[in-house]
Amino acid sequence: MTHTQRGDELITEAESHIFYYEVGDIAALSGVQARQVPGKRGIMDPDDVKKAIRDKDNIHFPRTSLIAVENTHNRGGGSVWPIEYVREIAALAWEHGIAVHMDGARIFNAAVASGIAADVWASYADSVMFCLSKGLCAPVGSLLVGSRDYIERARKNRKRLGGGMRQAGILAAAGIVALETMVDRLKEDHENAKFLAQELGNLGYGVDPLDVQTNMVIVDVTATGKNAPSFADAIKEKGVLCNAVTPTSVRLVTHHDVTTDQCHEAVTMFRSLLLA
Repeated sequence: MTHTQRGDELITEAESHIFYYEVGDIAALSGVQARQVPGKRGIMDPDDVKKAIRDKDNIHFPRTSLIAVENTHNRGGGSVWPIEYVREIAALAWEHGIAVHMDGARIFNAAVASGIAADVWASYADSVMFCLSKGLCAPVGSLLVGSRDYIERARKNRKRLGGGMRQAGILAAAGIVALETMVDRLKEDHENAKFLAQELGNLGYGVDPLDVQTNMVIVDVTATGKNAPSFADAIKEKGVLCNAVTPTSVRLVTHHDVTTDQCHEAVTMFRSLLLA
């Protein structure tokens, strides 16, 4: 199950990463049909999830076999799930014999922002994916976590899809460094993101600092008179990288390689485009 998006309403309702991106591989590779569930900033209400579960005895319906949650939620602007929602959805799923997968590409951001350890979040899912790059800043890599039987089956399917790697130890070493040294410092990224949101909001850009929970800032650039793609190009020329996520909004992401001083410089560049 994923989430519904209407038009440019990125924050109010957002689709999950595995539905919106990945070239439709859930259908092409797995023969799976996704059903979208409304979600505010990517967060599904457990009652809506309950209503979306198919009647397994109805011959006209596909069987609901998996509920997927994304934490933090990318297209929801880095939003963190309420732990009680995850707990309730997990209980609901398991009651119906349905598996739970957590797309936790940024689960450590969720852990630092919420104060709830990553293993607690993971305890409410049958499988979890998390990324070693992105916030943890390893050069490459993601990990899949689950039961021993699940991982054995996953390895087999990875091989079937050509996903095996040789001599990957150097990448694994970088991943260990990421896990051991990069988690606690994520708080700095969150603080820098909140600083950007506050300052850009003060300048007149469309951004609510209260929406910034982790390391992402979604900024409406309508006040500049530019659409999002042209704004992204213009500010790139000034040394600030962002990407358009709707026709009117860009996404800023803070990480280890973005310092607080650089965030101050970025605000100056945003100001120059607003006044141009």
